[in-house]
Amino acid sequence: MSLDVSPQLLAEAERGDIREEDFVDTVRTSLPYAYDLIASLAARLEDGTADFTDNRTPPPSERERGQLLRALAGDAVRGSLERHFDVALAFQNCHRVAAFRPGARGGERYARFTSTRAQVLNQSAVLRDC
Repeated sequence: MSLDVSPQLLAEAERGDIREEDFVDTVRTSLPYAYDLIASLAARLEDGTADFTDNRTPPPSERERGQLLRALAGDAVRGSLERHFDVALAFQNCHRVAAFRPGARGGERYARFTSTRAQVLNQSAVLRDC
């Protein structure tokens, strides 16, 4: 299971729409490694002048790697995190996640990071089974 949804949030969802803030809080408590990593990338991006910030450090264990994969693979989770932190996320391999400024999606740096060439160049035998 990706998220630890409280009975209250589940009941709200059964009745209709939920507040995105409540959903993001569920992501934060369910996937703390992924949430904290994306929060740190967003903070570095906001504090600097670079087009993007990225993480190249592997997660400390498969548990944290799983959190990152679940956060970035689900459209609702990923989209909520992007809106919450005001970033555009991009992802390569098992742990290289990048936070771009929101308007970067149509730009050259984002296109280069998400290209098939960049994916191939970012491969490693160490990451083959991640």
